[in-house]
Amino acid sequence: MIKRISSGGEFEAKIGYCRAVVAGGFVHVAGTVGQGDDVVAQCKSALDTVAAALAETGSSFADVVRVNYYLPDRAEFEPCWPLLAQTFGDNPPAATMIECGLIDPKFRIEIEVTALARG
Repeated sequence: MIKRISSGGEFEAKIGYCRAVVAGGFVHVAGTVGQGDDVVAQCKSALDTVAAALAETGSSFADVVRVNYYLPDRAEFEPCWPLLAQTFGDNPPAATMIECGLIDPKFRIEIEVTALARG
């Protein structure tokens, strides 16, 4: 069984994807950007959107097994570390950071997660 979750984000309809898909015992949350004036604010905003998608499936950050971070400038990753460490706490997932271009230059970080499905 596959369950698709939409958050109503502007790119979902334009590109043809959904915020999250529950399949095979996992929640796959699409790459998520956030709003804000700097990378830390955008990181927090993106995490809030990811948290909402996970919550809709009955999962949380404690269930995340893999996280991928995408940034156009790897030097901006370190300021996010305290927020990320706080978010995942005692349940750190496997993680990868990739330096790459994002869909719009205003975006400084994109976050994608895979979690165990609980709901």
